[in-house]
Amino acid sequence: MAFGASELATKASRLFVVIAVARMLSPSEIGIAAAALAMGDILKALTENGVGQRIIAAKDHDLEGTCTTARRLFWFWCLGLFAVQVAVAALFWAIGGSVMICLLILVLAGEYLFMPAGLVQVALAMRAGKMRSIAAIAGGQVVISNILSVALAIVWPAAIVLILPRLLTAPFWLMAVRRLHPWQGNPNAHPTAIRPFLTFGWAVLGIEVVKALRLQADKLLVGLLLGPQALGLYFMAFNAGLSLASSFSVALSVVLFPHLCASKDRAASLRQGITLSLGLIAPVVVLQAVLAPWYVPLLLGDDWAQLSGVVSILCLAAIPTVLWTSAASWMRAEGRPAQELKATALVTLALMLNTFLLAPLGLTAIAWGYLLVSCIAMTLAALPALNAAFLSATKERLQNA
Repeated sequence: MAFGASELATKASRLFVVIAVARMLSPSEIGIAAAALAMGDILKALTENGVGQRIIAAKDHDLEGTCTTARRLFWFWCLGLFAVQVAVAALFWAIGGSVMICLLILVLAGEYLFMPAGLVQVALAMRAGKMRSIAAIAGGQVVISNILSVALAIVWPAAIVLILPRLLTAPFWLMAVRRLHPWQGNPNAHPTAIRPFLTFGWAVLGIEVVKALRLQADKLLVGLLLGPQALGLYFMAFNAGLSLASSFSVALSVVLFPHLCASKDRAASLRQGITLSLGLIAPVVVLQAVLAPWYVPLLLGDDWAQLSGVVSILCLAAIPTVLWTSAASWMRAEGRPAQELKATALVTLALMLNTFLLAPLGLTAIAWGYLLVSCIAMTLAALPALNAAFLSATKERLQNA
């Protein structure tokens, strides 16, 4: 609930950004920023390499050594990603890409210079159960970033207002997490072997990259197939619809994995997680979808009223997303990251194919296809978890009876 409240606060503040840019920026400018954000978020998914989860799941006697190795991996990995993102921007410029997109990608790369000094502390804080504080820090960073975006949009209406605040708030996050759970490392601790990190992390890394593609690749395809103006409209529809409705699923993905790892009855915990999450999110999502034709023109202006139907459709896709989030956390807790990777890849490919095939028919057709594919693909991918949570428990109760 703490992470859910944090995500709700961040998305509510994000709504003010959507309102501001809808009135200050053209759809083409928004589309340029959306393209840079999509490419940056796909690369940023590479930071989710399973190293932090190794800290959370480590035995007490191995903890210090695990943290020592993790810190080295974090620094190596983040500096490498910084270099890769700079190279991507340079390559994009060399082949004649938009100079503004190149500059935006470079600005986003600056985040990697702040991350490695605080990632061990975040994992230790999660291990210690400091979920409320972590949620407050994460939410605070995004809220401050969104306030800065609104202020910048008023005085400097340009695509960079959606990008620059993410870099400006990175020092706040770093200072906050280091103060939340101080850790300097024991110089006498013997670092653990890197191999367990690699064997666990490769699948987790693949999952996060594919997950980022699931969330962002459709935007890149819309931009490539329909142009920056259509991408700007699609980006705004996502932020006014699915982005807001899926806040709870983001929070759920953060907290459910450590909860399942610590649970003695994992099937019961998964069953409670699925029931609670769907019971909370489904009524809210349906209500949001129904009210979209009223709140979209009210918040964004009459010029954006055409998006209300797309927003309504995309809202509903949050329901299967929550179900798949619970199933994916269970697979990872069960030590089946390869199975999660395979399922996530299939879901992503299906959604990308939907965008590619339906793009000529317009944004409404893409949205309907996104909803239909999400419901079918994510439910099928979640079947092993649903079987463990409900069918297996039912069979066990019948046998005991």
